[in-house]
Amino acid sequence: MLISFLVLSATKDPTAVERANLLNMAKLSIKGLIESALSFGRTLDSDYPPLQQFFVVMEHCLKHGLKVRKSFLSYNKTIWGPLELVEKLYPEAEEIGASVRDLPGLKTPLGRARAWLRLALMQKKMADYLRCLIIQRDLLSEFYEYHALMMEEEGAVIVGLLVGLNVIDANLCVKGEDLDSQVGVIDFSMYLKNEEDIGNKERNVQIAAILDQKNYVEELNRQLNSTVSSLHSRVDSLEKSNTKLIEELAIAKNNIIKLQEENHQLRSENKLILMKTQQHLEVTKVDVETELQTYKHSRQGLDEMYNEARRQLRDESQLRQEVENELAVQVSMKHEIELAMKLLEKDIHEKQDTLIGLRQQLEEVKAINIEMYQKLQGSEDGLKEKSEIIAQLEEKTNKITAAMRQLEQRLQQAEKAQMEAEDEDKKYLQECQSKSDNLQKQISQKEKQLVQLETDLKIEKEWRQTLQEDLQKEKDALSHLRNETQQIISLKKEFLNIQDENQQLKKIYHEQEQALQELGNKLNKEATHCKLCEKEFSLSKRKNEVLTYESTYNEWFMYEPCI
Repeated sequence: MLISFLVLSATKDPTAVERANLLNMAKLSIKGLIESALSFGRTLDSDYPPLQQFFVVMEHCLKHGLKVRKSFLSYNKTIWGPLELVEKLYPEAEEIGASVRDLPGLKTPLGRARAWLRLALMQKKMADYLRCLIIQRDLLSEFYEYHALMMEEEGAVIVGLLVGLNVIDANLCVKGEDLDSQVGVIDFSMYLKNEEDIGNKERNVQIAAILDQKNYVEELNRQLNSTVSSLHSRVDSLEKSNTKLIEELAIAKNNIIKLQEENHQLRSENKLILMKTQQHLEVTKVDVETELQTYKHSRQGLDEMYNEARRQLRDESQLRQEVENELAVQVSMKHEIELAMKLLEKDIHEKQDTLIGLRQQLEEVKAINIEMYQKLQGSEDGLKEKSEIIAQLEEKTNKITAAMRQLEQRLQQAEKAQMEAEDEDKKYLQECQSKSDNLQKQISQKEKQLVQLETDLKIEKEWRQTLQEDLQKEKDALSHLRNETQQIISLKKEFLNIQDENQQLKKIYHEQEQALQELGNKLNKEATHCKLCEKEFSLSKRKNEVLTYESTYNEWFMYEPCI
C-alpha cells in the first residue's frame, strides 16, 4: 500500500515528484497518528513512535526547497528562519517564540525549530500558524525556492490536514530532551498495514464518529453562546436608547407645558392691553364730545385736540401690531413643537422595527435550541443502546469468568492426575501439558478482551457526563433568554401607553383649534352691533372682539382639567 502512495515516475519533474511524495507521507503520518491516538488514548508523550515520525515528516516538508546562503551567521540554512517569521504575522505566536528562545538546552537553530513544532502541537495551533505563513508568499520567497513545497499547493493541503490534529492532546517535555542532535529518518515500516489494523478499523471508525459528534456539539454550543452574548449587547443598547427616548419625551412634555403657560400669560397680557386701549378710547371719545360742544367757540383748539387724538390712536395701533407679531411668534413655536413630536414618533417606529428584528432572532435561537435538544435526545437514545450493549458485554464477561473458574478446577484435577500418573504414562503427561498451554492462551486472550471492554466503558461514561453538562448549560441559557423576552414585552407595553397618551394630547389640541375657528366664524356672522353702546362694528372692532373671545376661551380651556 505504501508503494501506491509514492510517486516515482521518471517522466515528471523531480521537484514535483518530491513534493508529491512528501504530501503522501504527510497524509499517512497524520492519519496514522490520529487513528493510533484515538484507539490507545488521546494524551500522548514524547516517546510515542507515531508522534516522533510525524515530527520527522514535518521537518522534511519544511526543509524542502530551502535556500542555502554562504553566510555562516544566517539562520536561513534551517527551518527556524521561516518559523521565526510567524511571530510578525500572528501576534499570538510571540509567546511560543519567546519560550523557545528561553529554553536553556537548545544551541542550534534546528533544535529551536523542533521545539517550536512540539509547542505548537501542544497549543493546537500548528495549522493556524502555518496558514499565516503560506499566505505571505512574498516573504517566504526569501527563505524558499520557487519550486519548494511551502510555495506550492501541496503546502496548503498539508496545512489543511493539520487541522485534524486538534483532536489530539499531547503532553511533551521539551526541556530535558536533546533536540539538537536528533537524526530525522522516516520509518516506512510503521505505515505498512497489518491484519490487526484491518480488524480494528471498524472500532476506530466508530470512535472517530463519536468524537466528531462531540466536536460538532461543542462548536454549536460555542456559536450559541456567541449569539446569546450578541443578543444581550443589543438588548442592553435598546434599553438604553428606550430610556433616552422616554427622557426626551418627558423633556418635550415639560417644554410644551411651559410654552402653554407662556402663551396663557401673553394672552392675558394682551387682554389687559386691549382693555386699557378700550378704556382710553372711551375717555378720548368723551373728550371729543366735550370738545365738539365747544367747537363753535374755539375751532383752533378743537383742531389741536383732534390731532392729539389721532396721534394717540396711531400709538394704540402700533401697540396692537406688536401684540399680533408676538402671537405670530407663538404660532411658529407651536409648529416647531409639532415637528419635534413627529421626529420623536419616527424614532419610536424605528425602535419598534429593531425590536421586531430582535424577536425574530430570539425565535431563531429558540429553534436552534430545540434542534439541539432533539439531537441530545437522539444521543441519549444512542447512549441507552450503548448501555444495553455494555450490559450484554458484562454478561459475556461473567460467563467467561465462570468458564475460567471451571478451567482452573479442571487444571487442578489434571495436576493431581498428572502427579498420580507421572510414573505410569509420559505420553499422557505431554497431552495434558499441551492442553494446559492452549487454555492459558485462551485465558490471556479473554483478559485482553476484558481490558478493551473496560476502556470502552470508561469512554462511554465520560461522553455521557459531558453531554449531560452541555444539556444543563443549554437549559440555563433558555431560561435566561425567556426572562429577557418578558422584560422586552413589558417595555413595549409601556412604550405603547406613552404613544396613546401622545395621540390623545394631539386630538385635544386639534379640537381646541377647531373650536376657536368656529367661535371666530360665529362672531363674524352674528355680532353686528355692540351690546353696550349699540354701535356698528368696524373691522378694527371686530378684530378686537375676536381676540377677546379667543383669550377668554383659552383661559376657560386651560383651567378646564382642574374643574
